[in-house]
Amino acid sequence: MNALISLNDVCKSFGGIVVADHISIDIHRGEILGLIGPNGAGKTSLFNLISGVYPVDAGTISVAGQSLDGLALHRRARLGVARTWQNMRLFATMSVLENMLVAPRDYPGEKISHIIFRPKQVAAASQLLRERAMVILGRMKLEAIAHANVNDITFGQQKLVGLARALMNDGDCLLLDEPMAGVEGVAYDTMKTIVREEAAAGRAVCVVEHNVSFIKDLCNSAVFMASGKILERGSVDTLLSSKTLADLYFGA
Repeated sequence: MNALISLNDVCKSFGGIVVADHISIDIHRGEILGLIGPNGAGKTSLFNLISGVYPVDAGTISVAGQSLDGLALHRRARLGVARTWQNMRLFATMSVLENMLVAPRDYPGEKISHIIFRPKQVAAASQLLRERAMVILGRMKLEAIAHANVNDITFGQQKLVGLARALMNDGDCLLLDEPMAGVEGVAYDTMKTIVREEAAAGRAVCVVEHNVSFIKDLCNSAVFMASGKILERGSVDTLLSSKTLADLYFGA
């Protein structure tokens, strides 16, 4: 089975700091892959390489067989690379719904010529996107706060909005960077449900997370990283029983 997301011998360093040391990973449709390891292991850096925040020094990254080499962030997003961020990066002066509407892969209103010469098409597309956004918010039980400013909602709700915004990109690649950090209660259970549903719908999901219980509950397999290297990979139970992981992650 061909991988949806494929990293082949990827390398990246900043001076003497190596964040990706010959990394090769395949993620398939329907899979939830966990990336675990101590702070500074290079997990978020891999997401930055896939999404285009950093260029690779060597190696290749492809999505659905198409190389991402040289593509800007927005072009990778249009190919279906969607992600969340550790600090969420929500637009503080905008409502929940407005934050959602910046994320779709394709919107005719982005072109001035379409606004001038195809106003009906733009209006119809805008309405469809609003409806889709409300459906996603409904799945997360957030439709009641759609018009609230993101600064006026709880932290857990903000984390869910970050995921909801990523889902507005209806591509097949979903990268989740510490989605559970600071999340508990209803928001925690909702996050797990949504991630499961997205994988079941055929997305390739990769999760960076320090919450080991979350990884164990959701992930088909996991990769353990440290100092930019993959040290071990396999089932979550296998990694959790690894002495290498215990020594580096939890302390010897």
